[in-house]
Amino acid sequence: MNSTPQRGADEVVVLSRVRRAYGAEHTGVVALDGVSIGFRRGTFTAVMGPSGSGKTTLLQCAAGLDRPTSGSVLLDGVELTGMSERKLTKLRRERIGFVFQSYNLLPALTVEDNVTLPLRLASRKAEPGSVARVLEQVGLAGRGKRRPDELSGGQRQRVAIARALITEPAVIFGDEPTGALDTHTALEVLRLLRSAVRDGGRTAVIVTHDPVAASHADRVVFLADGRIVDEVYGASAETIAERMTHLGAWAEHPAVHVPGGSV
Repeated sequence: MNSTPQRGADEVVVLSRVRRAYGAEHTGVVALDGVSIGFRRGTFTAVMGPSGSGKTTLLQCAAGLDRPTSGSVLLDGVELTGMSERKLTKLRRERIGFVFQSYNLLPALTVEDNVTLPLRLASRKAEPGSVARVLEQVGLAGRGKRRPDELSGGQRQRVAIARALITEPAVIFGDEPTGALDTHTALEVLRLLRSAVRDGGRTAVIVTHDPVAASHADRVVFLADGRIVDEVYGASAETIAERMTHLGAWAEHPAVHVPGGSV
């Protein structure tokens, strides 16, 4: 399951034999162990696995937030390996959107200012009407002058999604984006992410522990002990939950490759 994926023009993110180790060579921890995977344009992928399986490390390496010990990461046609921190920061601001469980909004700023923050950090101005358009897209029309503490948790996450979309990124990464939300609100947020993929041609990759959240993705990738051990397509929450319960056994006996996959 960790074989090198075919590199096609439709793959926005490609990890090839990525290994990430922390600590000393013989006594440290290997978070990712030779992972190879591609994420295609216009697709929604959920990454699942038990605690310590390497999910967040995979996300961070794919987004250029962490550097692999070895292997390569290609994002939107750009090789991240060896790139300077300054260039990585610029790339992230221009080509990547982030959505986190904790929202990461600045309480002193209005909704509009939080949304446009990535543009300001990149010394760019918002296109006329773009802020209003993206707020309407996430269901927050007319709330641009409010501050985060005047909004519900679901509305704050909508602001975070608007902020992720404002730069028109190639890929949106989410780390447990529905983890702090109730079931109804989480479903609304997942529909927004699906809409960004379907209507905007974005690529979305989220880490989640929730089979219901993962069932909204086109593909679910399962990690165990730093390796990809299985993947499913268009699966129900029940099927995903069942696969999760058998990850330990599958890690010892990797599953057969699913036709049409990128892994």
